[in-house]
Amino acid sequence: MICSLCPRKCNAKRTDEEGFVGFCNAPESPKIARYGLHMWEEPPISGKNSSGTVFFSGCSLSCVYCQNFEVSRSVKGEAVTPKRLAEIFYELEENGAHNINLVTADHYVLAVKKALSIYKPKIPIVLNSSGYITKNQLDILGDDIDIFLVDFKYISYDRAKKYSGAEDYPDIARNAIRYMLEKQPECVFDKSGIMQKGVIIRHLLMPLGTNEAIKVFDTVLSDFKGAYFSLMAQYIPMGDLEKFPEINRKITKREYEKVVSHIVESGFENCFVQDLSSADKKYIPDFR
Repeated sequence: MICSLCPRKCNAKRTDEEGFVGFCNAPESPKIARYGLHMWEEPPISGKNSSGTVFFSGCSLSCVYCQNFEVSRSVKGEAVTPKRLAEIFYELEENGAHNINLVTADHYVLAVKKALSIYKPKIPIVLNSSGYITKNQLDILGDDIDIFLVDFKYISYDRAKKYSGAEDYPDIARNAIRYMLEKQPECVFDKSGIMQKGVIIRHLLMPLGTNEAIKVFDTVLSDFKGAYFSLMAQYIPMGDLEKFPEINRKITKREYEKVVSHIVESGFENCFVQDLSSADKKYIPDFR
C-alpha cells in the first residue's frame, strides 16, 4: 500500500516484504510488540482487572527520549493478520480486561478497523495515541473508539521540532483533540469508576519542561472542556541523548512540585497526577 495516512505523508510503499516502509518504519500488517493485561494506566483505565493493552511497533513520531524506543524505533515485534488481532481482542476480553487499549496504533488504523469488523469487543475500545494523528486516520476508526487516551506532548513548536522532529505537532495535536471531543464530549464512568467513554489528555513532564507543562495544562483547561488531564512524571532518560544533555536526567522534585502546585491552585479536579516514584524502569513493559 502507498501510505499517506499520518501527518508525515511520506507516500511510502508499505509492504510486508523487505523494502522502504516509510517514516514509521512499519509494514502494512500490524506488528505487535506485546499484548496482555496492564496495570500502569490511569486508575479508571486500569481499574482492578487491568487494561487489555496491545503495544504496536513503529511510530510516526521520532521522540529522541522515547520510553518505548525498543518498539517505536527498532520496530521489535511480530506481524499479525487482522483476524489474529481480532482474536487477541477476544482473548484479552475473556481474561477480564476492563477495555482494549490500542497503544500507538495510529499508523495501523486500517488493520485495526478490519480487526474490529471481525470482532468488536463488548468492553470499551481505547485509542492510546501520540496526538500526532490526522482527521483522516480518526475518521477511519469512526465510532469504534470509546475512549481517547491522547498525548499533548508540546505546545512549543521549537521543542516539538527539536525533540520529535515534528514542528507541526502542536497544531496537529490540537486538531486531533478537538475531533476526539466531538466524538466523546464527556467522560462517562460505570459504578466501579471504570471509564466507559471520554477523553483523557496526557502530558509527560520533562526536564526544563515546567513552563511547557503549565502552558499545556492551561490550554486543556481553557480549550478542551469535558476532558480529563493526566500529568505524567515517569520520564527516564532513554536512548542516545548525548546531543541533548539538558534532558539527559530525571525531572527534579522542584520541577515536579512547581507544576503540581499550579494544577492544585487552579482548582481543576478532573486530573490524575503520577508520583515521582513512577520514574523507574520497572514500570516499562517487558518487550521480550
